[in-house]
Amino acid sequence: MTITITAFERSPDGGKGLARDTRVRWALEEVGQPYQVRLVSFRAMKEPAHLALHPFGQIPTYEEGNLALFETGSIVFHIAERHAGLLPDDANARARAITWMFAALNTVEPPILEFVNAKLFERDKPWHAERLPLVEERVRGRLNPLSVRLGDADWLDGGFSAGDLMMVSVLLRLRSSGILDEYRNLAAYVARGEARPAYKRAFDAQLAVNTGKPSTG
Repeated sequence: MTITITAFERSPDGGKGLARDTRVRWALEEVGQPYQVRLVSFRAMKEPAHLALHPFGQIPTYEEGNLALFETGSIVFHIAERHAGLLPDDANARARAITWMFAALNTVEPPILEFVNAKLFERDKPWHAERLPLVEERVRGRLNPLSVRLGDADWLDGGFSAGDLMMVSVLLRLRSSGILDEYRNLAAYVARGEARPAYKRAFDAQLAVNTGKPSTG
């Protein structure tokens, strides 16, 4: 059965890999599964056909036969469960990898999104200058223990897993802020994720949509 995912017709980040369809593309590339992409406009995202797939009118969605999923965590978990390459065979290691997926989305990403939104959408607010340092400290409050836990290891728990895929995807949002550079091991960790051939193929495919240039992957 053909896998079809949805992605922005024109991504707000211009194809820098921050749109969430990149996470799904990366997962599919890691497990070697072919897929098709249906591009949707912002207007189409709020129309009935897309809302039937994603009730909140966002991207990505995932369709395979009579299965339709939304939310990147759910989609990546489904891919990792169905295909070898993203979850360890050992039951305990597998559970830990899944735990890191949840940690990335539920613990690390929320303050990062709050920080990004504060920088992008609250600059004109009278309280912006006072609020931004507080938001930055919330981000560091997550990065500090994450950095300690990672230490000098390549990945969070043994070999690369879906947990690393999600964590790297989340941390990528900090790349332009300079905060990630305060943690040399986390910056190197993200760089290792970006260096993976599967990530490069996913990134190139998303970039091609936004630049009109064919993917080299």
